[in-house]
Amino acid sequence: MTTTSINEAVYIEEIIKKARRAQKIAEGFRQEKVDELAAAIAYEISTNEALVTELAEMAMEETQLGDLPSKLAKIRSKGRQIWYDVKNVKSVGIVEEIPEKGIVKIAKPVGVIGSLVPSTQPEMHPIVQSINSVKARDAIIFSPHPRGKKTTFRTVEIIRDILKKYDAPEDLIQCIANPSIAKTNELMKQSDLVIATGGHPMVKAAYSSGTPAYGVGAGNANIIIDKTADINDTAIKIKASKTFDLAAGCSCDNAVIIHEDVYDVMLKAFEEVGAYMISVEDKEKLKKTIWPDWPNNHVINRDIVAKPASYIADLAGIKIPENTSIILVEESGSGEQYPFSGEKMCVVTAVYKAKNIDEAIEIVNKNQAYSGAGHSCGIYSNTPENIEKVSLETYTTRVVVNQPQALTNTGSWTSGMPFTSSLGCGTWGGNIASENISLKHYLNNTWVIRGIPNYQPTDEELFSGFTPR
Repeated sequence: MTTTSINEAVYIEEIIKKARRAQKIAEGFRQEKVDELAAAIAYEISTNEALVTELAEMAMEETQLGDLPSKLAKIRSKGRQIWYDVKNVKSVGIVEEIPEKGIVKIAKPVGVIGSLVPSTQPEMHPIVQSINSVKARDAIIFSPHPRGKKTTFRTVEIIRDILKKYDAPEDLIQCIANPSIAKTNELMKQSDLVIATGGHPMVKAAYSSGTPAYGVGAGNANIIIDKTADINDTAIKIKASKTFDLAAGCSCDNAVIIHEDVYDVMLKAFEEVGAYMISVEDKEKLKKTIWPDWPNNHVINRDIVAKPASYIADLAGIKIPENTSIILVEESGSGEQYPFSGEKMCVVTAVYKAKNIDEAIEIVNKNQAYSGAGHSCGIYSNTPENIEKVSLETYTTRVVVNQPQALTNTGSWTSGMPFTSSLGCGTWGGNIASENISLKHYLNNTWVIRGIPNYQPTDEELFSGFTPR
């Protein structure tokens, strides 16, 4: 158990005080001002290629996770996307009126937010959350992962400069310079709201902090491929999803469940896009490399996280073709005795064969009961009944249809999901939210309740259609 020293508690108390002073000023901002600030953060970073390159290269150098092209793409696009979502949304004063119910909804800030930043997104996370935060008139303090602290601090520094340029208090956005578990715990304790994006221990700590929290669950996206799927299109999209930032995100395809009628042709299509199926013997070597202490525990080897396939293969002592982008592993079981059925945080995907859609759904549910409950699954199919069945019978908050999973879950220009960097997984994943964490989660609401004409239905009207036994 980590205890907080007096010095650490005082340090957090001081930055919280600065945040509260800044937030009180922001609370007086009109809608036009917060819109200007949110737009400024998105514009000044996304359209400045020098800053984009600086942050992407810094994140790559510091974390050694993922790849540079993906990080460049994220920084160029995510600010634009978040601003697109919030641009025309009212977040100050009266935001909704329902005259027939006599109700008026007024949006107000939540106050000071403590945000926990994962090592996989040190550059993107502060951009996304700062835009939402200033739009809601909140202050936000970031607690970076030690592996990405320089990148997060630099990103926050840039955003603070933008706030100053647009005549807003810089202390609306702050960052813990030298993070520690004790400081993070104290931040969560002293904030008004916690947004925890990261591993299970971090999320559990957020929910145990005594402060209201939005936590996100672990990812273990399972993808069903039925016999009516467009095979070549499926292979291309799964590759795009699985290899984006070398599977650094939680939404990459950890398992594919293929209908037996198209199993062989699907594997051939995977081979053509650079996915390589390893042997049973190499599977054992790979297992020992990803989970060095298995079966004692299922802790993933940090050295394989978000690394190229060639690097992982060399570490495992196995040979793969030079152009391999994804390592495929045949699997038949689920749960603790089959670690490949869980999240792997690398470009390794488990492959299952299913007799029908019911068996495919059963595999998804068993895999996610073991790892990644509630997060997401996907289906490639041209059979509406199968798509509906998967949506109804899996315990997931997102079912992505005929689209790349990792490029869709957090919002995309080809889907209607809110753009975000945090994915709530519902009670299945131990979370309070079963949706993308977006602007509305940064706001408090006051409901003004006025009287309406009295109407109380008769029992005949109220219970029409119901037959008592």
